[in-house]
Amino acid sequence: MDLTAILLIALGLSMDAVAVSLASGCAAGHAKVDVRQALLLSFLFGSFQALMPVAGWLAGLGLKGVISSFDHWLAFVLLVFIGGKMIREARGAGECRVHGNGMGLPVMLGLAVATSIDALAVGLSFSLLAVDIIAPVLIIGMVTFVLSLAAVFAGHRFGSRLAGKAEFLGGLILIAIGLKILLEHLREG
Repeated sequence: MDLTAILLIALGLSMDAVAVSLASGCAAGHAKVDVRQALLLSFLFGSFQALMPVAGWLAGLGLKGVISSFDHWLAFVLLVFIGGKMIREARGAGECRVHGNGMGLPVMLGLAVATSIDALAVGLSFSLLAVDIIAPVLIIGMVTFVLSLAAVFAGHRFGSRLAGKAEFLGGLILIAIGLKILLEHLREG
């Protein structure tokens, strides 16, 4: 898998975390953004977005022999399903209504897990496509960290109006990559 595809996957996967980060920045209201909390939230999002594909990749290694004849179809279906889910969820994004002084570590951990579940399926796809996992997970983690941190500050400045657009874009990117994987395999076969 080339660097462009990995960057696009990282961008697509990070959009759930970006949407939550936008809302977190918006929730700060008129108060200043707590930089330490923004860094911690972004770190947790980046870490879980990097760890979940590893778990999916390891699970895929165990299944590779069983599903190798239709792995490209499975990767396609997983990416289209995840992308479609993100697009559907983007329609429900609304304005920021919650204002507060931040969130605790348990809430941040829960959000990090919730926003990274899709990355588990992408890791499974990486395994099926025999993608070396190290570079993609580092890129996914770094992209998610940087975009989440920027999104907290953007959310504080512009509100949550951007959240739905971010998830919609991420969904489109994952669907496009799923189509690319399928078409490349069909051309080879």
